[in-house]
Amino acid sequence: MTKTFLILLTSLTSFITSFAQTDPREAELRRLENLEREATMRGDSATLFGKIWSNEMVVNTPANRVGTVEGSKMQLRTGNLAYASFVRTIEKVTFNDNIAMVMGEEITKPQGIQQHAGKTVTRRFTNIWKYANNQWFMIGRQATIIKVE
Repeated sequence: MTKTFLILLTSLTSFITSFAQTDPREAELRRLENLEREATMRGDSATLFGKIWSNEMVVNTPANRVGTVEGSKMQLRTGNLAYASFVRTIEKVTFNDNIAMVMGEEITKPQGIQQHAGKTVTRRFTNIWKYANNQWFMIGRQATIIKVE
């Protein structure tokens, strides 16, 4: 009985995992999350503002301030979004109609004039995406620092 249950549980888990990995929406969001991370590392404003971040995006920053995409533009241009390294681990992608939430952990090493420059900063994040006009745009972001080393 226990052996049969374990086989059934393993099969069900494999099925669910394979289904989640084959959802084309999730694959596209994972690609966009990585593109956003890389563009942030490079300070690539054309990619961030033209292709990823919505003009209406709202951000709850790691500095515990609520901001807009305009504020994010200013932060990028003044060197306040500069990183020596930036790793994002996605733990969950959830869909609700044309809205998606991506959650996980980020480990960054800020540089330049940023707070905590030269240190390793671990934070939890939630990115909110909206599908409109055949494209996903980030409409919201929340990031909370949980550790600075």
